[in-house]
Amino acid sequence: MAIIIDENTQVLVQGITGNQGVFHTRQMLAYGTKIVAGVTPGKGGATVEGIPVYNSVREACENHRIDASVLFIPAPFTKDAAFESLEAGVPVVVIVTEGVPVHDEIQIVAFAKRKGAIVLGPNTFGICSSGKCKIGIPPNQYFVEGPVGVVSRSGTLLRNSR
Repeated sequence: MAIIIDENTQVLVQGITGNQGVFHTRQMLAYGTKIVAGVTPGKGGATVEGIPVYNSVREACENHRIDASVLFIPAPFTKDAAFESLEAGVPVVVIVTEGVPVHDEIQIVAFAKRKGAIVLGPNTFGICSSGKCKIGIPPNQYFVEGPVGVVSRSGTLLRNSR
C-alpha cells in the first residue's frame, strides 16, 4: 500500500477558525503535522496558532504547496468545501464532518475520481503516519512511531485498538 502522508506532508485546514478547527489544529501541530495554511471565507488575513488564514483554497494554494486538506466544515457546506479543494488540485482530502447527505458524498467521491484525488470520509477519524503526521481527530497519545499501520472505518474501533 502506498504511503499517503508522511513527515513532509503540508496540510491545509478548512474551517480553521471554528471551535473544532482551532482545537484540532492545535492537536495536529502538537503531533508534528506541518499545517501551512487555513481557509475560512471572510477571515483571510487572520492567523490561528501562527498559521495564515485565507479566504479560499485557491488563494492558499497560490501561496503554499498543499499536499492534503482536512475539513472541519458544517455538513451543509461540506460538499462545496471538498469541491473547492479538489478543483484547486489538492491530492488528499480528509473530511471529518459527520451528517453529510449521501448524495453529497456520492458527488464528492465521483469528482475526486475524475481529479485523481484521494478522499477519506466523510465522518472519518482521519489518517496518521505514526510519529510523522496526523490529519484529523485521533488523540495524539494513541499513535507512536512504529512498524504497524491501521486502516479502520470505525473511529471507535481504532481508538480502542491501542
